[in-house]
Amino acid sequence: MGLPVNPVRRYDSRGRREEARRTQARVLRAAQRLFLTDGYAGTTIAAIALTAGVSSETVYKAFGNKPGVVRAIHDRALAGEGPIPTVGQSDEMRAREPDPRKIIRSWGEFATQVMPRVAPILLLVRSAGASAPEVAVLWEELEDQRLERMTENARHLLDRGHLREGCSLEEARDVLWAYTSPELYERLVLRQGWPVDRYGRFISEGIIATILPA
Repeated sequence: MGLPVNPVRRYDSRGRREEARRTQARVLRAAQRLFLTDGYAGTTIAAIALTAGVSSETVYKAFGNKPGVVRAIHDRALAGEGPIPTVGQSDEMRAREPDPRKIIRSWGEFATQVMPRVAPILLLVRSAGASAPEVAVLWEELEDQRLERMTENARHLLDRGHLREGCSLEEARDVLWAYTSPELYERLVLRQGWPVDRYGRFISEGIIATILPA
């Protein structure tokens, strides 16, 4: 009689991926708290790992280095917590809505959701870039990414004939880029104490008045 054969345990790849996702989310929450409290220079990978309850090696493997951690925090904040990333929600609305004023007012509403999460990270990167060349590179990459996004939005309005006469793609792009800057959020909300919904209305009505026909 042969010896009993132990069944082969299936490798639970889905469970491992989910555990890795939870670990990375914990690391990013810990890193964000430390960066916003202690600053970029005052935060180390070791401190992030200790706060998150993981090894430094885990942080390095997941994100590479400190700029990689900051980028991941930014991308997570930009995506939001729901099943559909905030940018995806904006794209869906833009595709189905024919009224340009409703589109732009929706962009103002999206800004009220995104900027409280993203602006503190962008301002951290901007400040840290003054003394950390690798973060200055990251700042330029994130700004270029935002400019590209605003170019897509401006092209949508131009292609559908929504822009006022004489308003070029470049002008519309630059207006959108300026109104969605973290500096504007910093001045109006963080410094002047504007309610975030007032800030969102200011963005949308300012864009409408500048680039759409009267």
